[in-house]
Amino acid sequence: MTGWSRRRLLGAALVAAIAPLASALPPLSSSVRAAGAWPFRRGINTWPWFALTREFPAPRTDYDWPPFQPQRPVPTPADLARLRASGLDFIRLPVDPGPFLAADAGQRAELMAMLSGAVEAALAADLAIIVNVQANGATHYWNPDHMYSSTGAPEFARYQVFVGEVAGMLADMAPGRIALEPVNEPPQDCSSGLWPKVQAALLSAARGSARNLPLLATGGCGSMVRGLAALDPAPVAAFEPILFTFHFYEPYLFSHQGAPWMREPVYRALNNVPWPASAGTLERTLASVRTRMAQDSGTSDEAKKAAYEETQKVLKVYFDAQPDRRFIDRYLKQVSDWAQTHGIARERIIMGEFGALRTDARYTAAPNPDRARYISDVRQSAEAFGFAWAFWDLFDGMGMMDDTTRALDPAMVEALGLRMPRA
Repeated sequence: MTGWSRRRLLGAALVAAIAPLASALPPLSSSVRAAGAWPFRRGINTWPWFALTREFPAPRTDYDWPPFQPQRPVPTPADLARLRASGLDFIRLPVDPGPFLAADAGQRAELMAMLSGAVEAALAADLAIIVNVQANGATHYWNPDHMYSSTGAPEFARYQVFVGEVAGMLADMAPGRIALEPVNEPPQDCSSGLWPKVQAALLSAARGSARNLPLLATGGCGSMVRGLAALDPAPVAAFEPILFTFHFYEPYLFSHQGAPWMREPVYRALNNVPWPASAGTLERTLASVRTRMAQDSGTSDEAKKAAYEETQKVLKVYFDAQPDRRFIDRYLKQVSDWAQTHGIARERIIMGEFGALRTDARYTAAPNPDRARYISDVRQSAEAFGFAWAFWDLFDGMGMMDDTTRALDPAMVEALGLRMPRA
């Protein structure tokens, strides 16, 4: 998950939910229609295991050593075992490529050994693993724009080599239990001709180093549903075995309420947005927004006024639309229809991220019962369509495990259809 500006307001999301699919494209070859016995069905993202870095400010482009913040939460072998005992069968491991690309040869070898060790730890816990190369959009240099905005991006060549190196490392570690996702939430527009070229180059680099390693392909515009629906999968068939992935956080007014990293000011004071919408009222939510804004001493009255006016508009759209489980089903049906059009088995499609902010001291998000209802609805909708899924996240404000105590959130465990492991 990134802070890219694809997270638009709900008005656009509601339109997209009922928009027709792109024009039908020719079906894929029979080899792509075949479904494999994939080990990826119910998973969880393990950010920030290889994230939260210590880069030096511009104009430097390197990192302190070690490059990852030492206080970041990292899953232990016991944590991984408990995840497996809960019923999860894989993890998605986001890996920031910046420290690897900025490192000298010795440091890079050490980082690759760390990554290999993390993969082995997951496998030892009987968890399959998807390694996702996930650039940090908040980093001043080693970010998506510099690395894969196009094949001519300043650092694309080095990024491409790194993808090949990771693929080569994973190739023989545990055949059938590991997959590689070369990029996260591509920033190109859904209809852009740039993303297919970038993706093909990255898949080619991975396939050149690992003949049989499963690879994940995705659509543009941040891996949103409409990005995958616009993707022509025919060229991707050259890189089999291939899985497809998309991310789902709609409606963002619910899932990202109170998120401080969102660019649109409306989100920062947003709180008490119910799920489903019928569980609350516009008046109650606006009252909570006013209370939150009154506590904000760092924003001018003029800025608050503008944000509140915009908040009123988008919340009216939200409550008028009354989103519920049917809203989610309409969105995910676009993926199902795309798969049917192209003869792609549903088992080859992974909802690689979904989730919502929880209520704690750092975030003013939805009450936990609403969050649990939303996550349960998204998970059950994905399963009804036959899609695998990976919850965002293990830790942080959207997590299911407390950063300090390592206690699992029972509400999230239940919402995900899992079981509480024995102590």
